Amino acid sequence: MVGMVFILVYCLLGLIKMIYQLPIRDRNKFLLSLITPTLIFKNIKDILLTVLLHVKMWKKNPLLGFMHSSIAFGWFCIIIIGHIETLIYVPHRVKLFYYPIFFRYFVMSTHETVRGAFLCFLMDSILLIILLGIALAVIKRIRSSILGMRRTTKQSLINNVAMIALWSIFPLRLLAEGFTAGISGGSFLTKGVSDLFGNFFSNDLKILPSWWAYSISLGVFFVLLPWTRYMHIPTEAIYIMFKNAGIKASHPTKGYALAEIYTCPSCGLCIDACPMGTQKKNLPYSSVYFIRQLRNKNKEKIEEIANKCLMCGKCVEACPQGLDSVALKLAQRSLIKPNTKNDFSYLSRIELPKAKPEKVLYYAGCMTQLTPTISRSVTKLLDIMNVDYNFIDEEGGMCCGRPMLLAGKTYEAERIVRKNSDMILATGASTLIVSCPICYKMFKEKYNLPGINIINYTEYFDQKVKEGKLPLKSTNKKYVYHDPCELGRGSGIYKQPREIIANIGYLVEADESKNKSICCGGSLGSLTLSYEDRTHITDLAVRNLLFNKPDEIVTACPLCYKTFSNNSPIKVKDISQILVENITNNNKLS
Repeated sequence: MVGMVFILVYCLLGLIKMIYQLPIRDRNKFLLSLITPTLIFKNIKDILLTVLLHVKMWKKNPLLGFMHSSIAFGWFCIIIIGHIETLIYVPHRVKLFYYPIFFRYFVMSTHETVRGAFLCFLMDSILLIILLGIALAVIKRIRSSILGMRRTTKQSLINNVAMIALWSIFPLRLLAEGFTAGISGGSFLTKGVSDLFGNFFSNDLKILPSWWAYSISLGVFFVLLPWTRYMHIPTEAIYIMFKNAGIKASHPTKGYALAEIYTCPSCGLCIDACPMGTQKKNLPYSSVYFIRQLRNKNKEKIEEIANKCLMCGKCVEACPQGLDSVALKLAQRSLIKPNTKNDFSYLSRIELPKAKPEKVLYYAGCMTQLTPTISRSVTKLLDIMNVDYNFIDEEGGMCCGRPMLLAGKTYEAERIVRKNSDMILATGASTLIVSCPICYKMFKEKYNLPGINIINYTEYFDQKVKEGKLPLKSTNKKYVYHDPCELGRGSGIYKQPREIIANIGYLVEADESKNKSICCGGSLGSLTLSYEDRTHITDLAVRNLLFNKPDEIVTACPLCYKTFSNNSPIKVKDISQILVENITNNNKLS
């Protein structure tokens, strides 16, 4: 009772704190979601599938899925069945919330309870499933590789104490119910324990101490819960409701972010996913440790990890809870005070283009400008199709603002976005083609360009190939496609580049591809990662791409193209280049 009352009060105060810290707009969103029927249904569904059944974990790793769901859903079922038993046999006791948990202790076997043999069998079956889950948890802690994990998280002392308390709850419950089975009823599992130990201990020596041990382990676990990784158990439901209400992190440790931080179960799946894990020294920079430092309020470590992160999003993809640790790191970077004063007076001197009826704009972006072979290939393809387009940043133009945003300079990025938006809208165009995934993601998420279709060049050219406007010849080459972080995980574009390549040659997949694709190492996201460390990541990504022995590597990002070209033993090409090389009327492009 002490533990239960403590954790309920703590969670209630924590929820009030989170709601209070939300911006007024987000607070209203959340409160409105509580009375919106569709969101109420979605919340119940997501809580059942994520918090209790751990469906996402099952998809990523079935053994871990079983481990988590057997304990979470099994524990939930035991509580529900305990309430059903109490309602049937002692309904006047159901208002005592501890009563169903200790039903076997309080209610002796009677003629009526004997009829509930099925409930006893059900309880024993669920308890057995939970114990199997506990056994897997112990194995994971001792040898994580057995459960498909190369590494697992290192735990603090208080986490280890809470872990032992959690692991002890259900074996102690088995012993307590087993020792009591002869006088309060049981089934195959608890009666088996009673028969096994009945010859060694008398009732007075075993019944009361076993129930006290079970009770104490529950109490210790509940009292330690707020300071351990297991706080995710009650916090997950709150996080899901915030997320479904459309709330996003605006501060790394307040409001919605607080729900994210406490929802992290410290499972360690993001450690294996993080490309920086190629070197043991960089393991402490993975997202699970970043969130742990946020909880511990270790300002120095928080900034160090946030600044070193590649922002590739692979940890977000790996997270079974769907925690957006990249957004948390961006929020943390935005708190860093700049060392220099920014001057944006030059923006007012940039003249807007005169409005004219141009239907198509091509925006190359800074990185494509640094790899002109890509922009030349794109413009050649547009020329052969006789597209009336304007190369809007042919003379250099302006940055899209994403590097500023990734550095946490939100205000500066917004100034650039506003100026670029005015320039693009002034052209009167209806289509904006972008050949840099970094710029594409920025345009899609941060720009407001009504009436303009923002399209990545892989989408555009794939559409034109299907329309017959880009006739292609087939080759015998074997290509592997590298999914750029911002185009794949960041924007969800996987199909179109592959369909283009499949029209030209043989497409083989990398060992890890699509949403599991490995960052090239050249990411603009990291502010402090050294060249040497980046090279280790690039080497890992190249080895991954060479898995099926391709003839050439193809990518759709100028940054990936440039990075791989310096480190790959085979040719690296941008997707626009292989299109130019394999157009059937290639003579028109000379």
